[in-house]
Amino acid sequence: MSEETKKTEEQVDAPKVEKTEVTAPVEAKTEATPVVEEEKVEEIVKEAEAPVAVEEAKVEEVKVTPEEFLENFDWHKYEEGIEAVDEENIKAFEAALEGTLGLVNEREVIDGTVVRKTDREVIIDINSKSEGVISLNEFRYNPNLAVGDTVEVLVDKREDSTGQLVLSHKKARVIKAWDRVNNAHETGEVVNGFVKCRTRGGMIVDVFGIEAFLPGSQIDVKPIRDYDQYVEKTMEFKVVKINQEFKNVVVSHKALIEADIEIQKKEIIGKLEKGQVLEGVVKNITSYGVFVDLGGVDGLVHITDLSWSRINHPSEVVELDQTLNVVILDFDDEKTRIQLGLKQLNAHPWEALDDTIKVGDTVKGKVVVLADYGAFIEVAQGVEGLIHVSEMSWSTHLRSAQDFVSVGDEVEAQVLTLDREERKMSLGIKQLHPDPWNNIAEKYPVGSKHEGTVRNYTNFGVFVELEEGIDGLVYISDLSWTKKIKHPSDFVSVGDKLEVEVLELDVEGRKLNLGHKQTTENPWDAHEATFAIDSIHEGTVKDKSDKGLIVTLQDGVEAFVPSRFITKEDGTKLAKGDTDKFKVIEFNKEFRRVVASHTSIFKAQEEKNIKVAQKKAESADKTTLGDLGGDLAALKKKMEGK
Repeated sequence: MSEETKKTEEQVDAPKVEKTEVTAPVEAKTEATPVVEEEKVEEIVKEAEAPVAVEEAKVEEVKVTPEEFLENFDWHKYEEGIEAVDEENIKAFEAALEGTLGLVNEREVIDGTVVRKTDREVIIDINSKSEGVISLNEFRYNPNLAVGDTVEVLVDKREDSTGQLVLSHKKARVIKAWDRVNNAHETGEVVNGFVKCRTRGGMIVDVFGIEAFLPGSQIDVKPIRDYDQYVEKTMEFKVVKINQEFKNVVVSHKALIEADIEIQKKEIIGKLEKGQVLEGVVKNITSYGVFVDLGGVDGLVHITDLSWSRINHPSEVVELDQTLNVVILDFDDEKTRIQLGLKQLNAHPWEALDDTIKVGDTVKGKVVVLADYGAFIEVAQGVEGLIHVSEMSWSTHLRSAQDFVSVGDEVEAQVLTLDREERKMSLGIKQLHPDPWNNIAEKYPVGSKHEGTVRNYTNFGVFVELEEGIDGLVYISDLSWTKKIKHPSDFVSVGDKLEVEVLELDVEGRKLNLGHKQTTENPWDAHEATFAIDSIHEGTVKDKSDKGLIVTLQDGVEAFVPSRFITKEDGTKLAKGDTDKFKVIEFNKEFRRVVASHTSIFKAQEEKNIKVAQKKAESADKTTLGDLGGDLAALKKKMEGK
């Protein structure tokens, strides 16, 4: 036998295998022990890996050939260094570990205990083989977290790459948050929330790990002017609304305050009486009044009850958060609407008005309110008088109070009426100046000529102001001798200067009739001679209608040509823009009317030619009666053809 074969046989000779007892797989322990020791786990693994027990015996030496050895050699056992474990035995081992103390399932929410706390982390014990570490940021909503507190955690991983147990408090809160939120909504439970930040219309609050919305109107019972003061604060809230579909939650802090205030309200409302004076704090200021907090109950001081003097805005009298005394003026049956007064705590200014003031006296005051119909003048603190627009000027035509005074002006006025009981006073400004109508007959006698200003016009005429308080009317027919005016605005404009003559004067009725055309000579006096009947003038067709033509003659005189008189000698008719000769057939000076004809010009010429021909025929000695008859017949035929 060769050396190599000898060595191979020696290697094949296996050492004696000791007898091993056959044991059944380890049954799962039902009783929990504090810790599973590492040695026991290894022992369980060895027992589970033993598929068959081998009795203690000596193995007889067996001689094999190299080929047989290689064919039966277990390469897997050689490479791995261990024997393969049956899959069923592995499952049996895992089943044995289930329920053993210290083993937890991933994604499971369990309670843990805070065992240590640092500036950045919180150490949590869940009774497992190791402790978990959670960032302190996940507990921002709970600044009072202390060692020993029990918190909910989610087992994220049993072991990470370093063998560390990974836990999350934030995820655990989210998983159970909706159950808690729904329960709080149903039961009305008060919950704690951490105000994270501001948002449009309110704040974002962390409640059980869910971002809830806190409307600005639900933060407090009084209006909030500084929202930032609540950011990063933990407050108590009540869940008031949940949208399950969109997972939206609305909370309120105001609801908690209102519950306490409601108790105070009942106590205060039960003691309210009209005329009672209470102390309150200005809660809100609006354009129409001031809301005052009476200690849980709000009342309104209307702007008219703030001061006896007229004010434009309540902020002129009071300020926010100002403490003041108010008197109860009225309230409804349920005492939910309380009307308060501030000015009623002081005596009425009319009671302090100087007793010496009487009708006819002149007073000074400040314009506080201005309207189209007049102005209110404050003659003393809280005492006002009205100056009607008709008492601002002696002028009779319609004007506005803004034309005379402005708000803030200091004016003098005469007391026209005074009623201390009704607390009313009427004033006048024009009374401080002499009435211009007193000597109107001397200044503006009939026939006198003056220059005035056009202030207004109507369809029938123009109002001209000669001086302040003296207005006259110029009828449309008295504006021009020659032009036919349809509306005064076609002739003059407001603000124009206009020469007028006084035509009529009514002192008692304060009426003045003026004329403008009377300030110039009447051209129709000259036109009467110029445009005599049968006189012929050249004119231009200005306009044309079914009834006839309007023709402009010399000196701007317009004449009317009826339709039957617009035919030319050649048979055609005159058109707009044509220039030709016209014969005056009618003239009326009173109505300034001229009627003309174009056809009559050549018709008259034809008649004249006929007369001339007749005379010529009669005087011709050699002319026979037959020839004359022939000439007349030809002339007649010509005229009929025209």
